[in-house]
This record gives sequence, structure tokens and C-alpha cells, in this order.
Amino acid sequence: MNENCIFCKIISNEIPSSKVYEDDKFLAFLDIHPVSNGHTLLIPKSHHEWMVNAPDELISEIYKMAKKLMIEIKEKNKCEYVKLSVIGKDVPHFHIHLIPEYNK
Repeated sequence: MNENCIFCKIISNEIPSSKVYEDDKFLAFLDIHPVSNGHTLLIPKSHHEWMVNAPDELISEIYKMAKKLMIEIKEKNKCEYVKLSVIGKDVPHFHIHLIPEYNK
């Protein structure tokens, strides 16, 4: 944990979030500035500033979790598909954006 990291504070429940999924390794919650309805952030509970700093095993596991969540988000939100994006610029805690895309 990093005491100055907003995502670490969300993990420790210091800051509230709209949780979508949680287990011992990962937390998924709705983005507070969504690109579309259902925009979800998936983060590891261990603090890694960037994806390149995360262990390979964690990267493999988080992408498997992202796939599972993409299927659930697609079904729940009745969207066309779910985009995946790793930007990592705004918050220095490795995270994945899962962004539903809807028919226009």
C-alpha cells in the first residue's frame, strides 16, 4: 500500500467507491468520470505504480480477470462490446479501464 495513492485509499475503504468486484488480489469499481455507462476500473490490491513494475504473474491474472469482467459488463449493460485500455497516467497505480461501447 502507498499512503499517498488514491487507489490504495479506495482499497482500504478510506475513500468510498461503487464496487463491481472484489477478491483478495483485485478490486473493480465504477469510474467517477465515466466515458460511458458502466465504465469500470480494475486494479490490483498490491501497489504497482505502472504495469511495467508489476510482476508477470499479476499481469497474467489481472488480464484473465479483465476478460471475466468484460463478459459480465457486456451482459449487465447490454452493450455491443467492452473496450480495454491501459493508460495509467492520471493515477500512478497500475489499472485497467473497461469501457462499454453501445450501438449508436
